[in-house]
Amino acid sequence: MELRGKPTAAGRATQAAPTAPPLEPSSPPREPPPPTSHGRFLRRLSRTLLAALVTAAVVVPVSAAARPRIPAPAPAALAPPTTATLDKAYTANRANAAEASRMAAAHGDRTRAAADRAMAAPSRHFLTFDGRGQGLAVEVLGGLAHADRVAVLVPGSDTTLETYGRFRAGAAALQDRLNSLDHRHGTHRTHGPTSRPHTAVITWLGYETPGTVSTTVLTTGRAENAAPRLKGFIRELRGVVGEKAHVSLLCHSYGTVVCGRAARGLDVDDLALIGSPGTGADSAAALRASARIWAARGADDWIVNVPHVHADLFGTTVGFGADPVSPAFGAHVFAAGTGGHSDYFKPGSVSLDNLARIVLGDTSEVTRA
Repeated sequence: MELRGKPTAAGRATQAAPTAPPLEPSSPPREPPPPTSHGRFLRRLSRTLLAALVTAAVVVPVSAAARPRIPAPAPAALAPPTTATLDKAYTANRANAAEASRMAAAHGDRTRAAADRAMAAPSRHFLTFDGRGQGLAVEVLGGLAHADRVAVLVPGSDTTLETYGRFRAGAAALQDRLNSLDHRHGTHRTHGPTSRPHTAVITWLGYETPGTVSTTVLTTGRAENAAPRLKGFIRELRGVVGEKAHVSLLCHSYGTVVCGRAARGLDVDDLALIGSPGTGADSAAALRASARIWAARGADDWIVNVPHVHADLFGTTVGFGADPVSPAFGAHVFAAGTGGHSDYFKPGSVSLDNLARIVLGDTSEVTRA
């Protein structure tokens, strides 16, 4: 007979503990679904906007401290222009620009003083000049009093009195191209086959443009403020050139957002969207414009990388929606060549030729993309 001692507490515990079944290998963790393009855009946009907000919070106050607001006179008080009062308006605005130049020089801002002084030259014709803040300017190139083909250019971001020269250079290139085209272009509507159209080009820096690196360039706020001003200007323009004149609105970059906001009921014949991030509308029809809608984008324009979506972010709608050159948008898409974002009015370019043909009403010769 085998003798057994009493089991110890440890032994009892060992005997009482059942043998645990072997563990089955766990299932591999599920990978999260890949983010959608919309989700990626929102995250990227959130990071960009946050960085911009931080920049605005830090850089803007420093910049403001480094460069106080430039003094300038109030704009000349003028009635809406007519053909009889154009020269009076031009003279008054040149005098205002000259005074703004003197005040800027006295303030120590040589860059603004030089820009204002250039605008005060006897050859310049401004319907509006305001040297305060970023500055506003509406200039006429050509003979507006007798014009029957008028182009109004609306600029995009970073256009101020200091950078106005670049904007004006594009307008001058367009006016030169209009003058050089064959006299038969666009004449059949009003004048008959042998008469030459009278053209004018207007630079409409009639709103405070956003900075390219800023939160304002991502939203429609500046455009919503600008749209009533643009509508009012077109009404005044019709008072000068009459209802029979062919008026084209050529809008660039963020300026296309302005034109999209102003398009409904706007009394223009053609509306061209070039280098557009979107207009805030899903289609050309949604603009509810009576004008013929055109769109173009150069092959090297970086704007192609802007996502064409709307997104609600921090209580604000960010982004401008559908791509105006997409077939679904429904615009007349024309060729813009190989140029970049700032090349649409470059002399000799495909885009400049097509814009000139649109202005002249010679749409049958516009080359399509």
